[in-house]
Amino acid sequence: MLKVAVIGVGHLGEFHVQKYKALSNVELVGVVDTNGERAKEIAARYHTRAYKDHRDIVGAVDAVSLAVTTEQHFEVAREVLSEKVHMLIEKPITYDLTEADALIRMADEKNLVLQVGLVERFNPAVVRLEALLNRPVFVESHRMNLFTTRGLDVDVVLDLMIHDLDIILHMVPSAVKEVHAVGMPVITEKTDIANARIIFEDGTAANLTASRVSGKMLRKIRVFQPDAYFSADCGKRQLTVIRLDGERRDAHNFPQVATKKDQYAESDPLADEIAAFVRAVREGTEPMVTGRDGRNALKVALNIIDQIEKGCKDFKPIL
Repeated sequence: MLKVAVIGVGHLGEFHVQKYKALSNVELVGVVDTNGERAKEIAARYHTRAYKDHRDIVGAVDAVSLAVTTEQHFEVAREVLSEKVHMLIEKPITYDLTEADALIRMADEKNLVLQVGLVERFNPAVVRLEALLNRPVFVESHRMNLFTTRGLDVDVVLDLMIHDLDIILHMVPSAVKEVHAVGMPVITEKTDIANARIIFEDGTAANLTASRVSGKMLRKIRVFQPDAYFSADCGKRQLTVIRLDGERRDAHNFPQVATKKDQYAESDPLADEIAAFVRAVREGTEPMVTGRDGRNALKVALNIIDQIEKGCKDFKPIL
């Protein structure tokens, strides 16, 4: 049995606890939260032990999920990794590239799995979309959420847009050349609405919009390539593929468009993410979303945030 714990059992951390409890080859040794009452509540609910300090449990586990606030990521992650414990760290990996590099280096030196919790990479609509791509030319993403008080320790770029940044950086086989970004606060003191346009070295363009003060939920990624148009609805876990039909033509001899829609309603991306983490730890393989993937998404996210904060109008290439 792989011995695991969850450090930070707020709203998201509790979901990690649920998924570990459902795995037959995993023993949930305990849950950790600086809010002792919350730790006890979750421990009682899932029949495990409660701890208030992560240092009290790291010697008893093989792997952990880290779901504390982002400002705590680096210090807690560094202490856990130093004890040779594999880690699934929630996004964003840190606030700072230097700190992200330090965690990645530590995991490499100790031969540990460091997976970043960018869960949309496990969305079946996204997984299937990536399998069908051969030459994306233009990508458009919209991630719109109703306002909630969760996740307000970061702005909308690190809260929501970073999911789409990770997906797009993974699907486009080229380096980022330029980023143009605008955004503004609406309810909080941080940016609540943001738009970014990314130009890649190979000419691919991506336009990303994220809002956490929307009137409705929307999580869509659209990709255009020379032979097809794809629309992945991450919320509904649905993929629509539109291509030219190679055989059918209309009365004027114009080719017809064929549309195929696949639904993956029964899937559970978070369960798949955690199962993949457990598998990587057991097999000693690279995780699907590596620390470097998290670092790459963070780098572009920080550039977007910097441009928004400065009201930048002189856009320069990312070096």
